[in-house]
Amino acid sequence: MGQTNNSLTHIALQKFKRSFWGVFSFWFIVCIGLISVFAYVIAPDNSQYANQMNLAIHSKKPGFKVNVILRPLDQVEQSTFNKVFFGDKNSPIQIPILDYKIENQNLVYTEYDSDGLEGMVKTIPLKAFENLELKDLVKMKTYWFGTDKYGRDLLSRLLVGARISFFIGFVAVFISLVIGILFGSIAGYFGGKIDTVIMWLINVTWSIPTLLLVIAITLALGKGFWQVFIAVGLTMWVEVARVVRGQIISVKEMQYVTAARALGYNHFRIIIKHILPNIMAPVIVISAANFAAAILIESGLSFLGIGAQPPMASWGAMIKDHYNYIILGKPYLAILPGLCIMSLVMAFMLIGNTLRDALDVKS
Repeated sequence: MGQTNNSLTHIALQKFKRSFWGVFSFWFIVCIGLISVFAYVIAPDNSQYANQMNLAIHSKKPGFKVNVILRPLDQVEQSTFNKVFFGDKNSPIQIPILDYKIENQNLVYTEYDSDGLEGMVKTIPLKAFENLELKDLVKMKTYWFGTDKYGRDLLSRLLVGARISFFIGFVAVFISLVIGILFGSIAGYFGGKIDTVIMWLINVTWSIPTLLLVIAITLALGKGFWQVFIAVGLTMWVEVARVVRGQIISVKEMQYVTAARALGYNHFRIIIKHILPNIMAPVIVISAANFAAAILIESGLSFLGIGAQPPMASWGAMIKDHYNYIILGKPYLAILPGLCIMSLVMAFMLIGNTLRDALDVKS
């Protein structure tokens, strides 16, 4: 007769699998993670930051189609790895046109004009295209989600913007776990004056509004991509530290910890090998919630203009650029990135709630 696996991990996993919203959120987060990693492979505009601007086609509705001339740039050496993960530096310039013709080895085209006026007629020698065939020079391009106020492909910006929102969760949670577990373990295990000092630091940090503290750290470190990640992570460790401290205080006098001390194990080994593995359930739940909080904080910072800086794509920055369009007849320009933020945050909150129920030994 086969033996049934009744370990707590197996039981928690089975409980997690029975939750539809937990499983759905898990796979949704996995899909967003894959999209964020391979955004430039999926995005119609694979230039760096999906920043191909065409002001003549700004603020077009979803499904907008236009012929474009693909004019190649001077080639810059770039590896395939760099192209896949950081965008194509050699992406050709896209020129929207109304019509075109070939005359005397020249490409004569009429520029697209968004105001319904007759665009300028321009000429480009065909030799500038390095003997490319006509079908490779002029193509019909479809903007499935329309264009933003700068004429950039909105779908591509949303896909590339997922990278910042997704990765800031990982980096911020990692930083918060490292600092929070370190301080919480020391305070809870040793107690006394060490606990008093660390708790004083935790309470002072906790008393400062999160967004205000993030802004202060961001201004101190400077505006930028990694600075925001670090700033958010440095403000989220206090909750982890408080939970770890409380959990260690409740278990440090248990028999398995006393036995470890009797065997002569040092404090570091007792904390790492014996205590932490048994108190990680609430920490995992907090980490899921911190993912959602980090995404919201980054979006708020980008909306305020001190998060990810242009031309880097960010959902918060996209809302900032287009919130006025909500009353100008094109609300989707702000609503779409808002829905992206809402869906990703909700997925992390749902998976956090499911983990809380699955790891609850009393249920």
